[in-house]
Order: sequence, then structure tokens, then C-alpha cells
Amino acid sequence: MSVEKWRLDDCEALTRSGIISRQLVWPKNCPQAQSTVTQVTMAPGSVSERHSHKSCEQIWIVVQGEGALLLENGGCDVLRAGEIVRTPAGDVHGIMNSGGEPLVYFAVTTPPQDFTYAYKPTPSADSG
Repeated sequence: MSVEKWRLDDCEALTRSGIISRQLVWPKNCPQAQSTVTQVTMAPGSVSERHSHKSCEQIWIVVQGEGALLLENGGCDVLRAGEIVRTPAGDVHGIMNSGGEPLVYFAVTTPPQDFTYAYKPTPSADSG
């Protein structure tokens, strides 16, 4: 196996309700990878509802903004830039941008996942 390299601009973006999920490393562009790496940008007020991943661990690295970490049984916690969240497989989690600016975080999911089931692909600039 060889070292691989590509550009952020070449990564597919998935969208839904104020959320852009740029798939940096995922099964479609790197089938040999052991994790999926996603850059998520959430508009103010947008929500990724509580859910769980039966067999996947997820780690979020928050790089910009502020939000609410949505936990099981209606619980929540403040989430800010500079914080890291690890969610073991099967644990309930979600996120809401409760701030006034975009909330940006990186998600590392292991084992790798194809998240197209949860998003609608962004139309390309050429399709307009």
C-alpha cells in the first residue's frame, strides 16, 4: 500500500438542514482506511438529533463555535471550540449549534462508515 494524497476541495460534501458534512476520508475515496474522517459545519440553530452507532466509536474535535452535546435521556452539556468528545459504540449522542456562528468540528469514526444514508449529496456547481 502506498501513501495517498488528495485535496480538501476534492472531497465530497453531504448536506441536510444547515449541516455540511465534508467526507475527508471515507470508503468512497479511501477504501483501505481504518477510520472515516469528516469535517462538519453546522449553521446556527441546526441540529443532528440524538442517535447511536451500534458498532462504531466516534470522536469529535471542536475547532470553532459553541453548541450543545445532546446525551441520552434528554441530557445535554455545553460544547466549545477546543474540546474533544469520545462516544463509544452504542452510546446515544447528538449535537446542536446553540451559538451565533458556525459550529465546526472534525469527526473520526472507527471502523469506517459511509454516511450517505443520513445526508443528501450537495449538487455540483456544474449541475445548476
